[in-house]
Amino acid sequence: MRQSLGMIEVVSVPVGIEAADAMLKASDVCLVTAQAVCAGKYAVAVTGDVASVESSVAAGRAAAGMKLIDSLVVPNIDEQVPLAINMCSDPGEIHALGIMETFSLCAAVLAADAAVKAADVRLIEVRLGRGLGGKSFITLTGDVAAVEAAVRAAGEPEDIKGLIADRTVIPSPHPDIVKSVF
Repeated sequence: MRQSLGMIEVVSVPVGIEAADAMLKASDVCLVTAQAVCAGKYAVAVTGDVASVESSVAAGRAAAGMKLIDSLVVPNIDEQVPLAINMCSDPGEIHALGIMETFSLCAAVLAADAAVKAADVRLIEVRLGRGLGGKSFITLTGDVAAVEAAVRAAGEPEDIKGLIADRTVIPSPHPDIVKSVF
């Protein structure tokens, strides 16, 4: 059965931790990440079946109250996305490198999911706002045509229109650039 992913982004670290606790107590979900991110924000992501994730996100939204910035539930999330959020993916050989930058954390998750569902690519990382002034970025690899298609598709979902800051595809990146991405 495919997993769903739910996420909240909160403007307060203490309230974010409280919301994370509420999310985990609300239903049977697995924690993907709960962490402070740039600009004093806190992000929480969980996976599970759709109903459990929806219940968990609702509890997180309620606990966050006015400190909530954004939230999402993605039914049928591609299995690469939670792994890439935790930098646990193995990209294998790098043929082309796609890099996308988003203005929000939730937009990065949606863009990453759209990208991997659109083409035969492997996610390297979904960096959620750490060291980025509240922005996020996604790195992925595959053959040049697939990476180009994935990067194009990442900006298409209606939920993220206008939230892609920038994107590029680098065919045959220099080995030192590949090392710097990991």
